[in-house]
Amino acid sequence: MSDTPGHDPNGAGPAVVLGIDIGGSAVKGALVEVATGRLAGARHEVVTPTPATPDVLGAAVAEVVRLAGWSGPVGCAFPGVVKDGRTLTAANLHPAWEGLDAVTALSGRTGCPVVVMNDADAAGLAEVRLGAGAGQGGVVLLLTLGTGIGSALFCDGRLVPNTELGQLPMRGRPAEHLASARVRRERGLDWPAYAALVDEYLAVVETVLWPDLLVIGGGVSAEADRWFHLLHTRTPVVPARLANDAGIVGAALWAAEAGPGARTPWQADTPTGAGS
Repeated sequence: MSDTPGHDPNGAGPAVVLGIDIGGSAVKGALVEVATGRLAGARHEVVTPTPATPDVLGAAVAEVVRLAGWSGPVGCAFPGVVKDGRTLTAANLHPAWEGLDAVTALSGRTGCPVVVMNDADAAGLAEVRLGAGAGQGGVVLLLTLGTGIGSALFCDGRLVPNTELGQLPMRGRPAEHLASARVRRERGLDWPAYAALVDEYLAVVETVLWPDLLVIGGGVSAEADRWFHLLHTRTPVVPARLANDAGIVGAALWAAEAGPGARTPWQADTPTGAGS
């Protein structure tokens, strides 16, 4: 298999895999060095079509594959719940994705073996393996503060897929309606006011989960020094390290490890090295 794109000639599996992050505004992808998480080439980006039906969005994913010059395994991070290769929710895309066998649809559209996982889970996998959560045992939770609040939960490095912790109740409403980065932007909140809302949300999270480490991602994490010190959590809070590449990297990691035809990300080991 040495002629397979990205394959490690020593037989350890693919050394490079294409990761794609499907978002509400853009479909982004790049070749990823599996061992390091570094991008092995340029990032390619295609505007997410409107309406984002499976057919036209599949064409956008295929265009990213073409731009990358790729014909091997592809990992796709998808903004919705993914179970057994099916996309069960797609709030920012099109209702036709709900219940769709996305693995089959995207594999057929691209001509490549495709695996699909939730986008926050992909970002969390990248952070637990190669970023802010690397080597951390116990319960690690990634929260992405953006348009909503995405979450990825790990226990001793093993993914608990499709958590939707942005839906936890806060003041009688889903927390993401009060503590997302979009709320901060739309309401023009300063950092102390926004930190107070996030602090209130994290108190709810801690009551439910008692995590050992909280990793905060999203654009607001790039300014962690301006507001993380205003939080009062009992859990250590650290900013995500992989920024906007996390979804791409995590999707590529899982595609490399799970192998063609895999449909459930929790079947793949995600060791951290802790506790071994």
